[in-house]
Amino acid sequence: MMPKPRADLKPNTAAFERLALVKPTGFREYDARWLFPSEINLMGLNAVGMGLAKLFENRGVKKRIVVGHDYRSYSGEVKQALMMGLLAGGCEVHDIGLALSPMAYYAQFALDVEGVAMVTASHNDNGWTGIKMGLSRPLTLGPDEMSELKQIVLEGQYEASGGGRYIFVPDMAERYMAMLIDRPKLKRQLKVIAACGNGTAGDFAPQVLEAVGCEVIPLDAELDYSFPRYNPNPEDLKMLHAIADAVKANGADVGLGFDGDGDRCGVVDNTGDEIFADKVGVMLARDISALHRNATFVVDVKSTGLFATDPVLIENGASTTYWKTGHSYIKRFSHETGALVGFEKSGHFFFNPPLGRGYDDGLVAALAICDMLDRNPDKSMADLKGALPKTWQSPTMSPKCGDEVKYGVVDRIIENYKKRVGAGERIAGQAVRELITVNGIRVVLEDGTWGLVRASSNKPELVIVVESPTSEENMRAIFADIDHLISEQPEVGAYNQKI
Repeated sequence: MMPKPRADLKPNTAAFERLALVKPTGFREYDARWLFPSEINLMGLNAVGMGLAKLFENRGVKKRIVVGHDYRSYSGEVKQALMMGLLAGGCEVHDIGLALSPMAYYAQFALDVEGVAMVTASHNDNGWTGIKMGLSRPLTLGPDEMSELKQIVLEGQYEASGGGRYIFVPDMAERYMAMLIDRPKLKRQLKVIAACGNGTAGDFAPQVLEAVGCEVIPLDAELDYSFPRYNPNPEDLKMLHAIADAVKANGADVGLGFDGDGDRCGVVDNTGDEIFADKVGVMLARDISALHRNATFVVDVKSTGLFATDPVLIENGASTTYWKTGHSYIKRFSHETGALVGFEKSGHFFFNPPLGRGYDDGLVAALAICDMLDRNPDKSMADLKGALPKTWQSPTMSPKCGDEVKYGVVDRIIENYKKRVGAGERIAGQAVRELITVNGIRVVLEDGTWGLVRASSNKPELVIVVESPTSEENMRAIFADIDHLISEQPEVGAYNQKI
């Protein structure tokens, strides 16, 4: 058995060069993130590679795996160290080079390979690295698999068994882009801002959008791993404001912003207003359900209630299930239930057959938005957004709450609501239509007003969101009820913001 990794090694010491450093907190619910090299070193990445090979063995999966890396100054060396561990653990490694995460997912299908290990910190600041992993396409690891991997690595339950094989794939980028553009060209001449934040998508997104018939104005599409203007994150206000300015300056039909590894797409309409990802999802669901009647969708519990109440979706026979927040959860549940599309409020969209292969791809989402505009030649993006029923929605509020106590706090709040509803109590002046408890609790009132309380998956925080389709007053009423309960929990600290 190999030596166990340690969590107390310091850079610029002999031990740091001899031994594996792996900080346990880097293993998240469905991927891994570390500061490099202060939380994981190259030997630690060797250990993760061998541990992943052992996980494949334990799960009875052939040890064949696609590996790629995003565009950061250190991602190449991180990938090399990870691959050394995979090869030592007996894996057949298919190295696709510089890649988007969805390009690595596509490569699993194109190469008929079971696994994936994509080296990316997504939209995190420089200094972070990470790995998105899977052993059954199109899925990424879930909590059970991540827990097992964490145990294997931290307990040193891996070995350098040998027998690995390295295969370099020189043309996967071209094959990936050819797959995306193998479709009819757009009939409508769309002027599109393609904003990439100097991240990896700059090498792909403008080319693909132009090839399908868009007039493309690239924005920060030159690769620069210092990210000189802002992090490539379409939820970040700096990036959204830059896209909005470019839309207005160029008279564009839509602004599309891609994150650091290309699996999310943010949207700004033709007037320069951002559209939150869950509202984009409702717009796409309207368009798709008109073509595929009685379609089923999956969305996360932070998403707008319009998926359940929108009259157009109801008329089209569409039905929606609310599920756990997190791209791996939505991907897996939409795959297992045969939903046509899964929408996650952070911007991960999962188009299943016949629309896609089930993994999250910001370029597939961008093309779906272009197709929606193409099918509505007399309407702008702002028109389509304006056609949605009005709702009053809060920002995501995140009061501090320690990792070791946050789930217990949420459990107490769940029990409080169950007890009150069971006793026939009205909440915020209304009867309760439904309590959704797949991920924290979403309290849905009779008029569609709802409030969510859940524990953050990766931060010492709670997550609170409220929305009403009827009035700001009702939105504030459900928040007041939740806020009162929160104030009674001594473990909960200050909010990042309040409505």
